[in-house]
Amino acid sequence: MTVRTRFAPSPTGMLHIGGVRTALFCWLYARRHGGTFILRVEDTDRERSTDAAVQVILDGMAWLGLTPDEGPFYQTKRYDRYHAVIGQLLQNGHAYQCYCSKTELEELRAGQMARKEKPRYDGRCRHRTEPLAGVTPVVRFRNPDEGQVVVNDIVHGPIVFDSQELDDLIILRSDGNPTYNFCVAVDDWDMGITHVIRGDDHINNTPRQINMLRAMGATPPVYAHLPMILGPDGTKLSKRHGAVSVLEYESAGFLPEALLNYLGRLGWSHGDQELFTIEELVQFFDLDAVNKSASALNPDKLAWTNQQHMMRRSGAELAPRFAWVLAQRGIETGSIDLAAVAECLKERAKTLVEMADGAAFFFADPTEYEAKAASKHLNAETAPVLVAARAALAALEGAWTAAAVHAVLESLVVILGVGLGKVAQPLRVSVAGSGVSPPIDATLAILGAAVALRRIDRAIQYAQAN
Repeated sequence: MTVRTRFAPSPTGMLHIGGVRTALFCWLYARRHGGTFILRVEDTDRERSTDAAVQVILDGMAWLGLTPDEGPFYQTKRYDRYHAVIGQLLQNGHAYQCYCSKTELEELRAGQMARKEKPRYDGRCRHRTEPLAGVTPVVRFRNPDEGQVVVNDIVHGPIVFDSQELDDLIILRSDGNPTYNFCVAVDDWDMGITHVIRGDDHINNTPRQINMLRAMGATPPVYAHLPMILGPDGTKLSKRHGAVSVLEYESAGFLPEALLNYLGRLGWSHGDQELFTIEELVQFFDLDAVNKSASALNPDKLAWTNQQHMMRRSGAELAPRFAWVLAQRGIETGSIDLAAVAECLKERAKTLVEMADGAAFFFADPTEYEAKAASKHLNAETAPVLVAARAALAALEGAWTAAAVHAVLESLVVILGVGLGKVAQPLRVSVAGSGVSPPIDATLAILGAAVALRRIDRAIQYAQAN
């Protein structure tokens, strides 16, 4: 059997990390077993589905690198197929037309509630032979009256449903639109889905879909229902926790592989290993290691995971995504070597946004100096040190490299008889505007001779005036 999985989001809201984890597990399972990963957009809810949400799904999947082997498919483009299957179900008695009015159904429900019964349609139209004048009927699936549906869930184990608890679902509305559960069953059949991996909020849909598939003459797929992701406080994940569009994580400076690593470990484990490459996730992932209990989102752990992935990348590897973050901020980088900047800052930042904050001085001269740093390092006492450093550095001319700068500064501290900090800190404040920057030799090398000397000249004037 060739494994075929599908990620089937509904574009009624933004794709957030709960959906991303489902997509990841579907993608990993297909990749692990040499199978096929399908993207299907379940957009039958026309009132709530939006083009913007569809685009976020497509853009988010592309950013994450979860490329489908087939799709995207759209349910709204498959209506002819759904109507054809409904026609077959009507013909063979597995479905029937229901003429019950809204008032009639409300009265039925009220009576059941009063008798403390579970509200469900009682099948009163099952045996109707004549249409009701002036009423456009819905179509209901004729659920089996007896027996049980056993869902052999890979994650939760066998789950048993009594057929009598499953009422006759509407599969075609009076306006001609097919309904969710029916469309899902037809799609899974047509697309040859072997493994349905989705959130456990769909567990109650599963027996209904299994019954529909059997009525169509199809073999149901294997099911694996993933426990929910909760907020850090153990409550349902919401926007305040991070249930935001996945693309907001891109804007916040996270690496896609780090987000996938974190989500992969959220409800799944491989020994005590915390950090995985995508290749390792594919190699080790399997559904038997998925936890049965819900997992809580931990923003600090996500940030740590991202930092670890940043540290493991070279500056050149980080540079394209770093450039994107800078561009989002409207920062013009000029001739600055972004790979060199990223290399210097990758161990000092948890995200690319933090890296951008720490790198701001590379792209624009400081407009003012941090007060405490300037008071300590740009004054009458340090002005002669800056003048001597400026002269020594200017003599480098074409040999402006980190190694050359380092050699100059080492010679200078010997000549001046001071510690390196007495030279490095005034220079750091001069070029960065504060007492914090990457190593001063690398910082000056990245800035280049012209920019560095210009900033030092301004700092000398400031120090002499103060």
